[in-house]
Amino acid sequence: MKVYLILMAIAALLAYVATPGMRHLAFRTGAVTAVRSRDVHTTPTPRLGGVAIFLGIASGIVFASAIPFLDPVFNMSRSAWAVLGGAAIVCALGVADDIWDLDWMAKLAGQVLAALFMAWGGVQLVTVPIAGVTIGSSYVSLVVTVVVVVIAINAVNFVDGLDGLAAGMVAIGGLAFFTYTYVLARSASPGDYSSLATLILAVLVGACIGFLPHNAHPARIFMGDSGSMVLGLTIAAAAIIVTGQIDPEVVSARERIPAFIPIVLPLMVVAVPLIDMTLAVLRRMLRGESPFTPDAHHLHHVLLRHGHSHRWAVGVLYLWTFVLSFGTVSVVFLPGPVALLLLALGIAIACVVTFSERVRKALTALWGRLLRAVRRAQDNPKQEEIA
Repeated sequence: MKVYLILMAIAALLAYVATPGMRHLAFRTGAVTAVRSRDVHTTPTPRLGGVAIFLGIASGIVFASAIPFLDPVFNMSRSAWAVLGGAAIVCALGVADDIWDLDWMAKLAGQVLAALFMAWGGVQLVTVPIAGVTIGSSYVSLVVTVVVVVIAINAVNFVDGLDGLAAGMVAIGGLAFFTYTYVLARSASPGDYSSLATLILAVLVGACIGFLPHNAHPARIFMGDSGSMVLGLTIAAAAIIVTGQIDPEVVSARERIPAFIPIVLPLMVVAVPLIDMTLAVLRRMLRGESPFTPDAHHLHHVLLRHGHSHRWAVGVLYLWTFVLSFGTVSVVFLPGPVALLLLALGIAIACVVTFSERVRKALTALWGRLLRAVRRAQDNPKQEEIA
């Protein structure tokens, strides 16, 4: 665990340090988001924050390749470099879009290319960890892999509409996924806890954490498509790697880890983005528009129109991601009925926080009092020094 936490810290540090440089570069290249009718921000804001996220992920993977503990990950296959190469492709694609505004067909072609690159490097969905189902055809396996990656990329891309939203949701869900893959690796191979999926998730979570201080409301920089597509591709890669590396049915017989978790957990990690994307696609197609036509009817827009503040709307979506992802992971650590009870309780609390105006106002007032108390505590030492 210590090695993965160090890699997480390295990715966070690199992303944090690189973000101001990307902000400066965005202004120089014109990669700035103007204020449009569907946008929430009120001032033009630079993009390219995703490049800092990619650099954080890349630094973590490169550093990991020099750690003896992780030699099995890099010696047995080139999958780690395939993930990094796929992330580099979508990052470059996102940079081009952030600067020149590519059309949706060009972006879709680039996403497919990145997914094919990863599949060529060994990151390919060949088994479904339920009842030992194996995809018999290599062509079907390739197509399924591309579809999964493209859906994940666009799900995160669609939900990236509020300051800190996409990075925070991926960090929360990724941390739950990271916990599961680490436990699974320990159970599957006692004595050797090296796991490519755990490594990928560690650096992904770290990069998101490092970027968040710059992206929290009011954001000084956006991640842009160069970030949202990298996050979607990386989380999809981790999910695919888990299904191919470890047979959960074998582990389940010994450790009682349900075999369906590798399928359900990635869905829960990106459940909110997936729901948002599905509703957006259906909404636009029913209007006779392209599924990629932008609008102002995403989940975060709905929350804002119903009286939620910017920070509160982000917090609500964070809460849903936490409940769904960690609630699913709890099945690994707790008896099934207890885990389901906790998940149901978490969903009930999330519903109250989301839909109850009275609770929202009470919690907002409480949060305001806490902030004022913190500010007073910070001001008192300064006044004493002056005196």
